[in-house]
Amino acid sequence: MDKVREELLVARCKGGDEDAFAELVSIYEKKVFNIAYRMTDNPEDAKDLAQEAFLRVYTALPSFRFDSSFSTWLYRIVCNVCLDEIRRKKRKKTVYLNQPKVTEDGETYRQLVDSSDGPSEIVEREELKQAVIDGIKALSEDYRMVVVLRDFQGMSYEEIAVYLNISLGTVKSRLNRARTALKQRLSGLELFKKESVQRCEGREMR
Repeated sequence: MDKVREELLVARCKGGDEDAFAELVSIYEKKVFNIAYRMTDNPEDAKDLAQEAFLRVYTALPSFRFDSSFSTWLYRIVCNVCLDEIRRKKRKKTVYLNQPKVTEDGETYRQLVDSSDGPSEIVEREELKQAVIDGIKALSEDYRMVVVLRDFQGMSYEEIAVYLNISLGTVKSRLNRARTALKQRLSGLELFKKESVQRCEGREMR
């Protein structure tokens, strides 16, 4: 978004122009939702957190002094809202639809049928996806945040440093440690090993 346009919209918002705020929400709502979704792995939670973030922005706008860009300030608020929710969830056990359901026959996952694959392929793909999600969720809050911002949102190291108000060196260090931890967790899973073998076999066949 053009910086001049952004500043004009923010100035109008600070002056009480609700239409200007609605325009800012329209511009940034997808990005805000995506960050919240990657942090929580739950679309309903992400939607609620995005709304909470914009509410905080609206309330705090009068104190915004343009010390940073509006987008930087906004994403920092989103990050804080998500971290608050993650900490709250740690104190309260929550069951999500993408978590395994325990039955007499063991654990099963709720899945959407994809007619392009057979049942075994669907199960393996969903289990691999879940393993990656669980691996990210198992990271510490600081590590999870940099992984989401870098690998899912495609932000540069410099942008992440500004958004999280940390040094560039800290960003690189956290990202490296987070990726290492995630790789170690996944490499120990039989499903992940099987997937790696299948990819190698596929390359040999070609």
